[in-house]
Parts: sequence; structure tokens; C-alpha cells
Amino acid sequence: MRILSDSLTVSAAQASDIPQIVAWQMMMALESEGLTLDINALRQGVTHVIESPKIGQYYLAAIGGRPVGCALTLYEWSDWRCGEVVWIHSVYVENEHRRSGVFSKIYEHIKGIVSQTDRFRGLRLYVDKSNLTAQKTYEALGMTDQHYKLYEWMKTF
Repeated sequence: MRILSDSLTVSAAQASDIPQIVAWQMMMALESEGLTLDINALRQGVTHVIESPKIGQYYLAAIGGRPVGCALTLYEWSDWRCGEVVWIHSVYVENEHRRSGVFSKIYEHIKGIVSQTDRFRGLRLYVDKSNLTAQKTYEALGMTDQHYKLYEWMKTF
């Protein structure tokens, strides 16, 4: 894995980042699940998060000021822990920057926020069972696949 230079930064996304996030999410859905998303619903969904920080936060990684990847965090109340667990969703890194430390930098940024904020108790994410590359990345960052198996029911549009 090549490591990026010090010019790699991570920051909270702004309204001006919505078109880039929407484009990346369209690519991710097609690449990871073979899905073509409704772009209007996606744009509204991304905008809703950007305008409602209590729901979550997008983070963008940039190299020399040019965005190259993102992740979304969402919050889940844990009665067992009397605090919120931060879920990492919608991770996307441009092809030419994969395996170069971009997601690691995003993850460390988010983990730092969670570590320093009393309301947060930990981090979770889910990954497609067949995405072995991502699983290896998450394990290398110290995450485990212990405790839970994810089940879901989703309405179809």
C-alpha cells in the first residue's frame, strides 16, 4: 500500500460538496451492488443529511484540496451504553486512490471525534460479504466482525 503525502486532509462536507457526493454514491451503488439509484432521491437524501447535522455528517478526504473520497456517519442510540454508536456508511474512494490510505485517514478522523466526544460510545459499519478487500482494510484498522450479524428488510421502489 502506498501512503499518501501530508497533503491528504479530511473535513466535514459542505453544501457545495453535494454534487460530488451524489456522483460518488451513484458510482458506489453501481459498483458494489449493481444498482442504479434514482438520482433525484439520492440528491435529496444527501442534501437532507448536509442540512440536518443531528442525523449525520459526511466527511471528505482531499489531496491538495481535490476531493478523492468520502464517508457518511449516522448515529444510533444505544440503551446498553447510554450513548450513541456512530455508523460509518457510504464509503467511497476514487479508484486511483484506493489502497493508498485515504479510507484509513477518514477512519482515523472519525475515530478521533468519537474518542473525544462523550456522547459517542463506538464505531460500527457493515460491509458486503463478498468485499474481502474492504474487510481486510477494516481488520487492519483494528475493527472486528464479532458479536452481530446484520439482517435487513428494505422497501423496494
